[in-house]
Amino acid sequence: MVVLEQGQIQIHTENIFPIIKKAVYSGHEVFLRELVSNSVDAINKRRMVAMAGDCQEGDSGKVRIRIDKEHKTLTISDNGIGMTSEEVKKYINQVAFSSAEEFLEKYKGEGDTIIGHFGLGFYSSFMVAKEVDVQTQSAKEGTEPVLWRCDGSPNFTLEVGDRKEAGTDVILHLMEEELEYLETARIRNLITTYCDFMPVPVYLEDEIINKQNALWKKNPRDVTDAEYVEFYRSLYPFQGDPLLWIHLNTDYPYNLQGILYFPRITGRTDWDSGAIRLYCNQVFVSDSIKEIVPRYLLPLRGVIDSPDIPLNVSRSALQTDRRVRSISSFIVKKIGDQLKNLHNTQPKLYAEIWSALAPFIKIGAMEDEKFAEQVIDLILFRTTAKNEQRDKLTTQENDNLTTLTNYRTRLDPAHKDRILYCTDEIAQAGALSLWKSQKAEVLLADMLIDTQFIPWLESRHSSLKFQRVDSEIAENLQLDEESTDEADTASIGEALRTLFKAALSNDNINIQIQALDGEDVPAALILLPEQMRRMNDMGALMEQRLPSLPKNHVLMVNRKHTLIKALQKLEKINSPVSPDVNANQELIGDICRHIYTMARLAVGGLEPKEMVYFQQHSYNLIGSLIEKLI
Repeated sequence: MVVLEQGQIQIHTENIFPIIKKAVYSGHEVFLRELVSNSVDAINKRRMVAMAGDCQEGDSGKVRIRIDKEHKTLTISDNGIGMTSEEVKKYINQVAFSSAEEFLEKYKGEGDTIIGHFGLGFYSSFMVAKEVDVQTQSAKEGTEPVLWRCDGSPNFTLEVGDRKEAGTDVILHLMEEELEYLETARIRNLITTYCDFMPVPVYLEDEIINKQNALWKKNPRDVTDAEYVEFYRSLYPFQGDPLLWIHLNTDYPYNLQGILYFPRITGRTDWDSGAIRLYCNQVFVSDSIKEIVPRYLLPLRGVIDSPDIPLNVSRSALQTDRRVRSISSFIVKKIGDQLKNLHNTQPKLYAEIWSALAPFIKIGAMEDEKFAEQVIDLILFRTTAKNEQRDKLTTQENDNLTTLTNYRTRLDPAHKDRILYCTDEIAQAGALSLWKSQKAEVLLADMLIDTQFIPWLESRHSSLKFQRVDSEIAENLQLDEESTDEADTASIGEALRTLFKAALSNDNINIQIQALDGEDVPAALILLPEQMRRMNDMGALMEQRLPSLPKNHVLMVNRKHTLIKALQKLEKINSPVSPDVNANQELIGDICRHIYTMARLAVGGLEPKEMVYFQQHSYNLIGSLIEKLI
């Protein structure tokens, strides 16, 4: 070998970050990503320089990876532009320079953005190799091959090489502790992870490993629904098909492409991590993109590819700046536009997938004012509207779903600002039945997030009053009194109130007596003032527990219920001359307490110990009633 030069690698810290061989990158495995990326860049450079007539055109580009277990080497080869000895000195020895900037300036407008052939990425080799050889032959005519060799120290040798064709071989002499990279399965996995969508075939022992076809790079008009679904399946196998997708494609004010999918969420969703993959020129960078996708969209899936997203020195993490925030805003706006278009053009499909879209939209609206402006009219609620009301639903609504705006058009003018809602059809069944008997339409806000979303909606519509079905409701009911005699009505009410007061002996319970119509309206209901209930629910949510029943609450007794009527009859025979007076008083008290406990049970207001007591008390009460009948 003819030694051309010996020396030390020049690192100009005034021009570039100091290189720390084993600290720049978070994981050693990314060395393969960097070296293959460099090879792809070299191939692209050769193509563009050949188009300008400055070098040989050569064969179609390819990257080859070879494993030599005997010599413990891993070789990454390409048939790209290669380097002259002067270029090796400039791009490898003087790490302060990056080939990309100068190259782009010379061949501006010729093609895609180039990351740069050699530079910091090349030095990731020394995370796994004790020695690196670079055999390279420039594609420019009249040049000779070059061999560069370095053992990881600043010392290197530059010799005449023996490569015959244009391109570069990077030969890694692996450290003993890094011999895992001599395993075919390990390298195959790394190619699939980082290089799957690179536009150049990557061979491993003569087999093409990567797909190459980056679907997001295509024009959306040229992609079929089947292709979108198949691409999703390849990225996220065994997770079902997506609900819908959004194809991002812009080159101004920055270059960005991608495909984002709304998945079919089942069970709990992790809103703090993410499954969207970030690429830079089809090279996988990271699956942590919190900086460019807001939290409420993190559960989305898919790909975002942009050379304009600023990455740190290792291309492994984002650097937050104005550009990143701008890209984030663009992505959010595109998603909002797509949702609006789907709602307007395919209302049936939108309604079918609403339950899966709702968490994204509701959380996003609460956290992002601009997003809220886009989607506020797209929010749907299930409604109790019956068939006779269905003809009043607009063509934009399906089945039992409605927007808040259209719901208000169907309200009684006297209550046009009162929004009735129910958060649990089972726990609030009694109160819901009461409102249904009043022919009132109720919105069903039964998602976990609705505990926060309803107050947010109310704050946005200051003229509206959101009232849960089991809040204090007497003032809004059209009561069907049995007697037109106000004095008689008051007398009945006071007598029942006295019975329950005596039986419950609890000054924190406000007892109301009402005549409530409807077959399914229970004998008694537990009611809470709206604001008190919200505070109670919010406290439970923050403490990660089920809401408990506050001490101060309302027991509304329905005196039209069969049980309450029977109780009144039993009370009337309880006179001083009756020999069973004491027994009747005790039985009346037991029945009143039982009615109250059942009302509490309906709203989940019983502790486990109280449930045991309630069961035993039920048996005893039924036994007492049977004895009365015998």
